[in-house]
Amino acid sequence: MASSGSYVQVALVLLAVQLVCVGAAEADQETGTVIPAESRPCVDCHAFEFMQRALQDLKKTAFNLDARTETLVLRAERRALCDCMATTTLR
Repeated sequence: MASSGSYVQVALVLLAVQLVCVGAAEADQETGTVIPAESRPCVDCHAFEFMQRALQDLKKTAFNLDARTETLVLRAERRALCDCMATTTLR
C-alpha cells in the first residue's frame, strides 16, 4: 500500500510540473517571443534521423550478437562431440 501512496505523490509532482510548464509557455506567447515556424529547426526531421541511426546501430548489434552466439554454439557442440568421442574410444 505504500507504493500506491508513492504513485499518488509522483502523479501530483508531475501535475505540478506540467502546470508550471504550461504557465510558462502561455507567458511566452503573451509577450510575443514566439519564434516563427520557418526559422525553427525541423524537430521531427532530427528525431527521425536520430531514430534511423539508432535503428542501424541496433541492427549491427543484433547481427554481431547473432554471429557471436552461433560461434559459441558451434564451439559447445564441438566440445561435446570431442568429449563424447574421447570417452567412447577409451572403452
